[in-house]
Amino acid sequence: MNAPTSTPLITASSPRVVVVGATGSGKTTTAAQLSRLLDIPHVELDSLHWLKDWVAVDRELFRSKVTDALAGPTWVTDGNYGKARDIIWGRATTLIWLDYPLPVVVWQLFARTLRRVITREELWNGNHETIRGTFFSRDSLLIYILQSQPRQRREYPQLFNSAAYSHLQVLHFRTRRETTEWLLQMGRDLKKS
Repeated sequence: MNAPTSTPLITASSPRVVVVGATGSGKTTTAAQLSRLLDIPHVELDSLHWLKDWVAVDRELFRSKVTDALAGPTWVTDGNYGKARDIIWGRATTLIWLDYPLPVVVWQLFARTLRRVITREELWNGNHETIRGTFFSRDSLLIYILQSQPRQRREYPQLFNSAAYSHLQVLHFRTRRETTEWLLQMGRDLKKS
């Protein structure tokens, strides 16, 4: 399942790629880079999910928004949303799993949050991250990572082997370096073609 860095592993002629992994693993960054390399749209699932003041959209509305956003022939998206997994993974041709060690993910989450707080970066629909909200609230992303990463490591391999998702080309990256080298190789190979 590991991606060799010498081969571009997205084999679909009309790629539809989903990037999954723990919160803070770099899903959106990776998806945006891949979107630029392949020159295809990037759909950020968080922007479809979060309303103003961090209110989540209703499940059925979210599923409808995802269906509409991913109706095109090619795209890259990022997120783990189980409530729309059948839609996202069902339409995808390739799944990239960023499965980094917990300390790496926690550090990246801390650095990302600090940057966003300092720059007052607006995320989706006027929302902003805070140190308190990310690390010290009852909805803490840190707690979420500690709960969700072990669950993903148990569940994702089972899902990949299920009939519903057997069509997916799965690329499993365990380090940032693997991901970076693979993206660089993709860029080199695309320039050649």
